[in-house]
Amino acid sequence: MIEYKGYTGVFEYDEDYEFLAGHVIDTRDGINFEGRSVLESKESMRRAVDDYLEFCEEKGREPKIAP
Repeated sequence: MIEYKGYTGVFEYDEDYEFLAGHVIDTRDGINFEGRSVLESKESMRRAVDDYLEFCEEKGREPKIAP
């Protein structure tokens, strides 16, 4: 698991494509990320969460965190 700004990401290794695919588990909105290493996956999740928060701010809506 990866945590960033109150969001938790989980990921799995995809052997066919040789990369890690992940998603944020505590939001109802879809936030996905990927990488070829754990470090890349962490960076990808940070960018994805930051992009999500920026999108919410631009649209004037509250980011959703699942209960």
